[in-house]
Amino acid sequence: MPTRDEVLQALSRVMDPELGRDIVSLGMVQDVQVDGGRVAVRIVLTTPACPLRDHIQEDVRRALQALPGVQEVDITMDAQVPQGIRALDLPHIRTAIAVGSGKGGVGKSTVAVNLAVALADLGASVGLLDADIYGPNIPRMMGVHRLPPLTEEGKLRPAEAYGVKLMSIGFLVPPDQPLIWRGPMLHTAIRQFLHDVDWGQLDYLIIDLPPGTGDAALSVAQLLPLTGAVVVTLPQKVSLDDARRSVEMFRKLNVPVLGIIENMSYLELPDGTRMDVFGAGGGEALAQEVDAPYLGAIPMDPEVRKGGDAGKPVVVTQPEAPVSKALLELAKQVAARISVQAVTQPRETPSGAGGRIPLIRGPRIGR
Repeated sequence: MPTRDEVLQALSRVMDPELGRDIVSLGMVQDVQVDGGRVAVRIVLTTPACPLRDHIQEDVRRALQALPGVQEVDITMDAQVPQGIRALDLPHIRTAIAVGSGKGGVGKSTVAVNLAVALADLGASVGLLDADIYGPNIPRMMGVHRLPPLTEEGKLRPAEAYGVKLMSIGFLVPPDQPLIWRGPMLHTAIRQFLHDVDWGQLDYLIIDLPPGTGDAALSVAQLLPLTGAVVVTLPQKVSLDDARRSVEMFRKLNVPVLGIIENMSYLELPDGTRMDVFGAGGGEALAQEVDAPYLGAIPMDPEVRKGGDAGKPVVVTQPEAPVSKALLELAKQVAARISVQAVTQPRETPSGAGGRIPLIRGPRIGR
C-alpha cells in the first residue's frame, strides 16, 4: 500500500497552471489519509472561483490512481483566499478590489454588482461598498433600500442580497436628496463605511468607485491598501481616453491594475450577426498599450438594464445568457489574478492607517 510520503510525492507533480507551481509546495494539499487501498486528500485552492478547479481535481485523481495499490480515491475540494499582497488594517477583509472607470455611463456599477454576485455564487464571502457618494446606485441595483438594525456595539450592519453584504450612502439619505459635500466629508464617510461597519469575514470587498480620478479614489486608496483594481471601458475612443487616465491614476497610487474590461462590446442581432455599437477592439488595444491584462468583453443585452432597474442582477435572472457567462468568466479571471499576485509577489505592510500614498501635484497653470 502507498505511504503518505509517496502520496505527497505523486501530488508534487500536479501543477496549478495559473500559479506555475506544484500544489504541494503551494500548501494546497492537506489532510492526507491512507487507509489500505483508500487514499483521501483535501485540496485547498486559493479561491472558490478558481477557473481550473475541475482540471486540478482531475489531475489529482489521475496522480493518485497511478500509485500501486490504490483502489479508491476520495478528493475534497476546498478554498481559502490568501491575504492580499498588502496587509490590510482590517484583518477580516482578505482582499479589496476597486472597480473604476475614467468616465460615467460605461456600466461600471453594473460590472461591480454582477462581479460581486458572481463571486458569492461561486462560494466566496463578498462585500460590496458603494463609494460613489454623490450618485449611489447600488441599493436600487441590488433591490435593497434599508439597513438592518445596528449591532449591540452600535456599529452599522450591512444590508444583504444575493449572498453579498452591502453598504451605501443611499441607505442613509432620502433617494431624492443630493449630497453637496466637499472632499473632507466624503473622506469621512468612506472611512466610516470601512471601519464602522460590521462586515464580518470577507474574502473579497468589491468597491464601486465613482467615475473619474477625484476625491473618492484617493480616499479609498489612502484608507485601505487595495489588492488591485479593474478598469471598465467602452470600445469607443472617448471612453478609452478616460480609461487610460484611470489606469494611470491607480498606478500613481501604487494600486496594481488587475485588468481592463470592455463593457457593451457588441450587440447580438436576432439573425446572429453582431453590431459594434461603440466600435470594436478598443478595450483589448488599450490593455496592450498600457501593459495590463485584458479580462474580456461583455456584450450588450437589454436584460442587464432590466435587471439593474428591478434590483435583480442578470447573473441571477439569466444565468445562461451570454452576458451572464461573460460576467461569470470575469469573476473567475479577477479571482485568478488576485491568487497569482498573492503567490508571486511579496506581501507589503502599509504604514499608518491605510498605507502611504504618493503626493500628486496638480499641473502648473500660468506663470
